Amino acid sequence: MSRVLLLFCISLLWCKGFSQEEKDLDSIAEYYVRLEGDSILLSSIPLDDVYIFGKLEFTDKKEKLRYYILRRKTLKVYPYAKLAAERLVELNDSITKIKKKRHQKRYTKKVQKYIEGEFSEELKKLTRTEGQILVKLIHRQTGNTAFELVKELRSGWRAFWYNTTAKAFKISLKEQFSPTAVHEDYLIEDILQRAFASSRLKRQKSVLDYDYATLTNKWKKPKAEKP
Repeated sequence: MSRVLLLFCISLLWCKGFSQEEKDLDSIAEYYVRLEGDSILLSSIPLDDVYIFGKLEFTDKKEKLRYYILRRKTLKVYPYAKLAAERLVELNDSITKIKKKRHQKRYTKKVQKYIEGEFSEELKKLTRTEGQILVKLIHRQTGNTAFELVKELRSGWRAFWYNTTAKAFKISLKEQFSPTAVHEDYLIEDILQRAFASSRLKRQKSVLDYDYATLTNKWKKPKAEKP
């Protein structure tokens, strides 16, 4: 009788422990998720930032026209800046695997010629303003000015002449992308974010440190008070 009672108590404890384990798992499941194909429980799911865009408002037709011209030019040159950033990452990754400096220089020169041949003809067709927007976007995507990239990939002397030639067309290769200080740069960022959200452009995050939502609040025009 005592043996049967002992087995009965053990079974009760086992059932209680099992139910408690299920309860613990249920409670864990309330706070953790498992992505498909992954065996690790996550406390959160990483998501891209989602912005709610306000309606575009312009003070007059001239400002509206200027914005849409800027949008057309920005959408045109962004793919080139994105490509430059991708090629730069590939170049840096490859160079770290090459031990000898002379081999690094030889490889860098080959990549530089490849990049020039890849879209140099298209770049020649850009207008002055499109070229300057491209220079800014290259800085947005890489964290380096076009001048710094030329200097790094070729030589300081070549970068000087590149910049001098660009100046003849009123384009500065040293121009930086600064949406926190320059209103036009903020408009460019706004154009990009709207294009990313609508899948018109493929998103590539900027390496620069700024927050689009904060910028929007900063540059938002105060509503005129009703009389």
